[in-house]
Amino acid sequence: MSDACTIFTTAGSETEAEDIAAALLAEKLAACVQMTPIASRYVWKGELAREEEVLLLIKTRAELFEPVRARIRALHSYETPEILMVPVVAGDAGYLDWLAESTRPA
Repeated sequence: MSDACTIFTTAGSETEAEDIAAALLAEKLAACVQMTPIASRYVWKGELAREEEVLLLIKTRAELFEPVRARIRALHSYETPEILMVPVVAGDAGYLDWLAESTRPA
């Protein structure tokens, strides 16, 4: 099993997504951040919400979850941002080595 994981979050704008990605990469909390526009539908405070958002897929190591979570919370405009970690069960050894080398020690 690998220590690698992907952390999902969404941002309310491309600018916010870029700011989060830049901070995580600059601080070596992530090896890669992929961003894509999405249409989100959800219930918030009892009301149906429809938002255009940017989904961020943050490639990092599980031991960095807490500092990544804290950095997202510090930069995020949402009251309750989505911050979900999905472990990588297996992956290409070369990619996983690169990911580990590209992130700072916890």
